[in-house]
Amino acid sequence: MLADLIDKQVIHKIFGKGKVVKYRGSYIGIDFPSGNKKFVFPDAFGTYLTLTDQKLAKMVQKKKKECEEEEQKLRELKALQSKKRQRLLAQERNIIKRKTWKIHPQSQSVFWCKKQEQDSVFERWDVFTGVIKSGEKQGQPRRLARVNQNSACLLTARESDMPEKDRRILGVFMVDETFDNKSCTDGYIPAHSKHRLRLSEQESEKMLFWNYYFNKKYPHRMTWNTGRHRYFDNVWMAQILRDIVSLKENPEEQENAQQFFEYFCQMNRIKKEEIPEPKGALMRI
Repeated sequence: MLADLIDKQVIHKIFGKGKVVKYRGSYIGIDFPSGNKKFVFPDAFGTYLTLTDQKLAKMVQKKKKECEEEEQKLRELKALQSKKRQRLLAQERNIIKRKTWKIHPQSQSVFWCKKQEQDSVFERWDVFTGVIKSGEKQGQPRRLARVNQNSACLLTARESDMPEKDRRILGVFMVDETFDNKSCTDGYIPAHSKHRLRLSEQESEKMLFWNYYFNKKYPHRMTWNTGRHRYFDNVWMAQILRDIVSLKENPEEQENAQQFFEYFCQMNRIKKEEIPEPKGALMRI
């Protein structure tokens, strides 16, 4: 039907009335009293040109909308491809850095998640570090200097009417492989796109935090006191991940947990076969 454009009358904002004399898919030729002009099709319609044939005008507008939607999809695809390329480049840079960086033995991070924030943490898959309580930077987001691509964030909870020894592990995620704590200004640590686990209520009840964690000065003491976060040992995190693998009954979930565990060990240069059994404060009673 768009082939019917030939000989149709159009009106241009400057050149006035004209007649379509050529249509070649991506451009259209129009004869005006001032001479022949060429326009991009269908972009020019609705912007510079107006068809006097209303039925045909609607068809051209429909074609224009389809072209715009196609261009938008193409832009989105290019943006996605660019983002993937940037992510791959970042991963390559991080691989080179990981070969030489010094890994802190306590670069894992555990958070106390309040009940009202638990759902949002797992929906967004990020965790807020909290704010600085005093000093010149009071009220600003806290920056966790040891948290890097080799770090995992452990999410725990304890209800107000529960004893500290019953603190449960809710889930865990590896820090996003492009995360840079030096440039983190909003206080949110994003999760890795793949290595993230949320435990069911039944699983969580079996994964008690104090089975793994202990204060080396006071190994039998189970106190959190105040604060949202604390660092802990890389090997303890490996123990937790290993136990989560054993805990999972669903084959797909178990495979995901196993891949997480292996990735963590690789990132922290931990030999799986040398990981000791947990000796947390709860195990010492």
